[in-house]
Amino acid sequence: MLSVRAAAAQVITQILAMKGSLSSLLPPVSAKIAENDRALLQELCFGTCRFYPQLQAYTECLLDKPLRAKDGDVQALLLLGLYQLLHTRIPDHAAIGETVEVTRHIKKPWATKLVNGVLRSFQRDSARINEFLSTNRAFQSNHPAWMEAMISKCWPEQLEQLIAANNQHPPFSLRLNISKISRDDYLALLNDAGINAKPTQYSPYGITLEQATDPRKLPHFAEGWLSVQDEAAQLSGDLLQLSPNLRVLDACSAPGGKTGHLLELEPSLVVTALDADERRLNRVRENLARLDVSANIICGDGTKPNEWWDGEQFDRILLDAPCSATGIIRRHPDIKVLRTPEELDRLGELQQQLLKSLWPLLKPGGILLYATCSIMPKENTRIIEAFVARQKDASCDQLDVEWGIPQPQGRQLLPQLDRHDGFYYARLRKAD
Repeated sequence: MLSVRAAAAQVITQILAMKGSLSSLLPPVSAKIAENDRALLQELCFGTCRFYPQLQAYTECLLDKPLRAKDGDVQALLLLGLYQLLHTRIPDHAAIGETVEVTRHIKKPWATKLVNGVLRSFQRDSARINEFLSTNRAFQSNHPAWMEAMISKCWPEQLEQLIAANNQHPPFSLRLNISKISRDDYLALLNDAGINAKPTQYSPYGITLEQATDPRKLPHFAEGWLSVQDEAAQLSGDLLQLSPNLRVLDACSAPGGKTGHLLELEPSLVVTALDADERRLNRVRENLARLDVSANIICGDGTKPNEWWDGEQFDRILLDAPCSATGIIRRHPDIKVLRTPEELDRLGELQQQLLKSLWPLLKPGGILLYATCSIMPKENTRIIEAFVARQKDASCDQLDVEWGIPQPQGRQLLPQLDRHDGFYYARLRKAD
C-alpha cells in the first residue's frame, strides 16, 4: 500500500508531465492508499496545483540548477513539501521527514539530500525569497504569467476580484428538485440537522452550504431531492424556455447535471444526452438513475451528427461547449498547470465547429443555448458574433436577467468570492 505522500507524488508527477488531470488520476491512485488517508491525498494534490505558480517560483529560487526532465517525480516532491510547509497544519518536521522518505520509495537515494536541503533552506530563507519574488507576476497572482496577462487584458477592472476568487476553495452549492421540496423547507431540514446554508442569489433552485460535506450524508440525497451543482450552471434550465413534450438535445451532457435539471423542470421532455466520452457517460447514467429520470443516452461526437443523429430535428439544443474552464479554476486548480494559450485557439475552433454541425439539427423557431465555464471572450461572445454573422437564420436574444455582465452577444458571469462560478450564456434562435 502506498504512503499518502508517495501517492500524491505519483499524481503530481503525471500532471506536470501533462499525462492526466486531477479528475482522471486521483481516483485510481486513491484506491491504493488507506481509506483514512484519502482526504489528505486530495488536499495535497488539489492544494499543490492551486498554489503551483508560487510553489514553482520557490523551487526555481531554491535549486542551484533545474532538475532534468526525467526527474519530474523529484520536482513533485519539492512542490508537495513546500505546500505542506506553507499551507497545512502538518508539523514542519513531519512534512519534511515524510516527504524526504518518498525519495527512497521512488528509488532515487541521491534525491534524499536534495529534497531535505531545499525544504530546510526554504525554512531558513523564506523571507529573503519572498522579497526577491515581490516583482514576479506569476508569483504574486498565483497564476501562470500568460493567464494573468490574458485576464488582465479581458477584465482589467475585475482583475483583483478574479485572482482572489480563482485562488480560493470553491463554495459548495446544491440544486434542489423543487417538485419534491421547496427551498425554504429544505433549508429548514438542513438547519434541523445542524448544517448552515443559505439560498443562492440568482438561481431559485440553489443552496450554498457554509462548509463542504459528503452529499450522500445530506437529507434525501439518495432519493434524488438534490444534486451538487454550482449556481451558475443552474441557470441554463430556465434560459431554454421549456414546455411539455419538447424534443431536447444536451449536446455535451457529461456528467449529467444539466440533463437532470431539464428533466426535473419538465419531466415530459424527450431528451437525448450526447457525449463523446463513454466513460463519462456512466456518470450521466448514475446521476439520472438517482434522480429517477430517463434520457436517450448516446456516445457520439457533436461535430459528426451523421454518425448518431436519427434525422428528426430538436426543439431545443443545449451546447455546454468544451472550453478552457477558466471560470472554474478554483474547482479544477490543475488548470493552472495544464492549460496553455495555444489550447484556447484550438478550443475556439472546436466551439465553432460544434455550432456549425449542430445548427442543422435545430427546428425552425427553435432555441440553441450556448454555454461555457470560461471567462475568455474569445471562447464566448466572439464565437457567437462570428456564428451569427455567418449563419443568416440565427439571431442572438438579449437576455432579460438580473445576473452577469451584458456582452455584445449573451451575458458573462465572473467567479465571485463565496458565490457562483464563472459562466457564459448566449441564447440563439433559429428563424421560422
